[in-house]
Amino acid sequence: MSLLDFILLVLVAGICGSLAQSIAGYSRRGFLTSIALGFVGALLGSWLSRSLGLGEVLALHLGDRVFPVIWSIIGAALFVAALHLLRPRAAG
Repeated sequence: MSLLDFILLVLVAGICGSLAQSIAGYSRRGFLTSIALGFVGALLGSWLSRSLGLGEVLALHLGDRVFPVIWSIIGAALFVAALHLLRPRAAG
């Protein structure tokens, strides 16, 4: 994987993570958090698609890597929603 492929992969992960935050209604973090959410979403979404026996809807091929764009957004949105539900509420 070249440096350009890695930069594009990080950029796509950030976009997927920020879209997932928007879908889940929780977007108070920066772009680094969006990148992390994009990668976590890719892992969670890929696992979910394999578990349900579903194929890739939109996959981005960068070098020798395949990034599942749609499953990344779905997985990250589910992860953000779960984190939001587990976050302690302020008393008051």
